[in-house]
Amino acid sequence: MVAHVLIEIKASSLDKTFTYNIPDDLKGKVKVGVRVIVPFSNRDIEGFVLKISDDKYDYELKNIKSVIDLEPVLNTELLELGKFVKKKTLCNLITAYQAMLPNGVKAKSNNKVNIKYESYLVLNNTLNIKNDVQKRIIDLFNSNDKILKSDALNISISATNTLIKNGNLSILKEEKMRTCYDTDYINEKKVLNDEQMLAFNTIKNKLNTFAPFLLHGVTGSGKTEIYMQVIEEVLKNNKNALVLVPEISLTPQFINNFKGRFGRIIATLHSGLSNGEKFDEWRRIKAGVAKVVIGARSSIFSPLENIGVIIIDEEHSSTYKQDNSPRYSAIDVALARAKYHNCPVILGSATPSLESYTRAKNGIYTLITLKNRANGYLPTVTLVDMKNEIRKGNRIISELLRNKIEEKLNLNEQVIILLNRRGYTLNRTCPRCGFTHKCPNCDIPLIYHKKSDHMTCHYCNYTVPRLLKCPKCGETNLRDMGLGTEKLEQYITETIKNAKVVRMDNDTTRTKGSYEKIINDFKDNKHNILIGTQMISKGLDFPNVTLAAVLSCDSSLSFPDFRSSERTFELLSQVAGRSGRKKEGIVIFQGFNVEHYSIICAKNHDYESFYKKEMDIRSKLNYSPYFNITAVKVRGKIFDIVKEASEKIAYHMRNNLNDVNVLGPSSSIILKKNNIYELNIVLKYKKSENVMKELNFIQDMYRSDRKVTVDIDISPLFI
Repeated sequence: MVAHVLIEIKASSLDKTFTYNIPDDLKGKVKVGVRVIVPFSNRDIEGFVLKISDDKYDYELKNIKSVIDLEPVLNTELLELGKFVKKKTLCNLITAYQAMLPNGVKAKSNNKVNIKYESYLVLNNTLNIKNDVQKRIIDLFNSNDKILKSDALNISISATNTLIKNGNLSILKEEKMRTCYDTDYINEKKVLNDEQMLAFNTIKNKLNTFAPFLLHGVTGSGKTEIYMQVIEEVLKNNKNALVLVPEISLTPQFINNFKGRFGRIIATLHSGLSNGEKFDEWRRIKAGVAKVVIGARSSIFSPLENIGVIIIDEEHSSTYKQDNSPRYSAIDVALARAKYHNCPVILGSATPSLESYTRAKNGIYTLITLKNRANGYLPTVTLVDMKNEIRKGNRIISELLRNKIEEKLNLNEQVIILLNRRGYTLNRTCPRCGFTHKCPNCDIPLIYHKKSDHMTCHYCNYTVPRLLKCPKCGETNLRDMGLGTEKLEQYITETIKNAKVVRMDNDTTRTKGSYEKIINDFKDNKHNILIGTQMISKGLDFPNVTLAAVLSCDSSLSFPDFRSSERTFELLSQVAGRSGRKKEGIVIFQGFNVEHYSIICAKNHDYESFYKKEMDIRSKLNYSPYFNITAVKVRGKIFDIVKEASEKIAYHMRNNLNDVNVLGPSSSIILKKNNIYELNIVLKYKKSENVMKELNFIQDMYRSDRKVTVDIDISPLFI
């Protein structure tokens, strides 16, 4: 027998299986989906067994040296899914398979994660107990079949070892999971209102059918309760559920709700876990112990079998698109898995992506609408034009917002304020010569962080002490321009009485458990104002929040991205949804361009009007969902070489593709990141067959130096 092995090398020329002989001592151990060690060239390397056959060869085959796994790490479904990802994203097959595995089982020795064990003691007999110390250890077993070895050692190391040596005690090692699901929180099943019940029954009637649903429900309409009751039905049918959330910041509250409802049968997979925790969770899923998997984008590849429903919450989020190879969309993968398992997919959002809503309108998805909040009322939204406020001397927060914050704090209610810029100030500029302190590696200004008193690049993390004197003209009176969350926190604390402010951004949530601590402290009313970036905009449910505000609500409109209006509408609508979940709430949007249709529609909670206006613009400009959008990205350290290569690619595309609009090459939003220049060629097209052929050709031509990548159906466009 021979095995066809995909080796752990990403070179394009090696993106195929190699055949090895299965020696007698490994027969029965080598299975499809396991990892093996094989000789390749002059070294040993890991690989996946993709096929076993009785094929005969005229030449001598090398032997498989060893088998790494007792059981397959990739089942039949995941092996086929890898081929789907390869075809969809133009990546190597080995890259697709690696994306499916936690670091503990990836084919690299430096990622090895061991199983964690806990040592227990078991009582065999009480013969010849010789002193009080030994008796104290034996007494630990009065109400326990086993005790932690460490508990006995804490009494006496020597006495414990003597009891083990004499046979009174024996050591028992048990695997210890690095994640804990013990909780006192109980999330009782809620009675669904008429809208929720109609949605639930619509989905329930399709539980054994591949059926994509778009659950379009306003914020606070009770989508999560529908998810959980659908999952309960799935579990009754002895099937499993997979739930995706877009960001780790949504995970703590989401997990607590699921813990309280489903207990220890849930598993979580997200970037906030350590490698060991991810490894343990992955094994719980694979062993069938976990029935409900909750996680971020990559959890779509979890080894869950017998799936009865896949739920994607906040389906509009751009975080469901992977930004490096393989550049997959979790929604595409979810639909592929749902077809395999013949089960429904629920895409939930208060602000569905235009692509998803169009599919629902065209009957590709089934549209389910929740128009009302579970508590019966949406918050009132007010727009503030900051051009008028600046004339009054209000540069950071408007007079209205200040008054409303003070009013809510006096009522012992809470406030959420979003500013989508972290740091203290956004750049340091010389007023005499105009010099701006920029990152030497990237084409952007450095951001000042007051706590560390350093200037930092948010792309490459280049950091230097705060500039005190202009290096060009010697001016010492440098100006700090712009506003970040750190400065806003200081300003609110200093100017508003009774403000107990907590900040949530990438600077305050880097340590393990920091998300959960901030969220729990705010929920417990230890703070009354939560300031943060977009990570606070969705998924969080605080019953005491009655005021939400967005500063610089129009800032994202200036991004050179065809989705900038959509992103603005989504962000504002989601932030507005944090206010008035249990009590009547208000929302304030501050900006300089508050007349923009995306802001007006968000103010009026009017998705339909926004959809019609935005679709009219997309139609005229040939953008998604009317056209497919793909970018060919060319990177390199020398700009002239990048420019030459990108011009050749654009020329090739224009001459070999009909009915395709080829734009560029043009710069990304940031021309240079970490000393790497990037230019893009953007393709707009209806049909993809010939386009995919040419994209494969281009990628194969440049794959060896990895300076050209292809991003299909990119989102957002140039980031």
